[in-house]
Amino acid sequence: MVEDDPVTRTMLVGYFNDNNFDVVGAGSCAECRQALRARTDLVFLDVQLPDGDGFELAKEIQATSNAGIIFVTRRDTDVDRILGLEIAGDHYVTKPINLRDLLARARSVLRRRSIDRKAARNHNSIAFGDWIIDLTRRELLGADGKPVALTRAEFDLLAALVGADGRPLSRDYLIEVVSNRQAEVDIRTVDALVARLRRKLVGSGTPVIATVTGVGYKLALSERL
Repeated sequence: MVEDDPVTRTMLVGYFNDNNFDVVGAGSCAECRQALRARTDLVFLDVQLPDGDGFELAKEIQATSNAGIIFVTRRDTDVDRILGLEIAGDHYVTKPINLRDLLARARSVLRRRSIDRKAARNHNSIAFGDWIIDLTRRELLGADGKPVALTRAEFDLLAALVGADGRPLSRDYLIEVVSNRQAEVDIRTVDALVARLRRKLVGSGTPVIATVTGVGYKLALSERL
């Protein structure tokens, strides 16, 4: 539940907890990224947040997660509504909030996502260039079918880039992807991980990871199979 107003956030978290949801509240983009490290099925997302734009955060969530997204915001123009739904949103709900309506929409999204997950259960491998990444087994296979040794952080970073489907991911976002409680991670760490991955992902001669100046990195291959 990403909502910067603590009163509204507490009310919404309490309401959904009372209706058998397991909800974590977040008051900012940074807190949302931290919460997304745990399994997340649905994100209620405000558009105006103290440390970023909800639409941009939705793009990040969509790039690296299968969670549904329901925008809950005071931004009620047609332009905002269309933008939200085009970017990533399953629903766009404006304040003041009708709690029963929001609950019904949440249950609908979760039912649909459950069906989608079942349909995709046997399709957890993604081919790109000369490689196949298996998200379930956490393996990377080369063209010869042999596994490529990756550290946890290397795998997580590569999976995020593959999942973004060619969209650039910022260094700040990738910091969140690869960080954990036991290690300090900064931009230099991300750059070093990318350099290591580039050395390991050789074969076709086509660069796999491209630098996006002023932003971060993206998967450079033009086709994903």
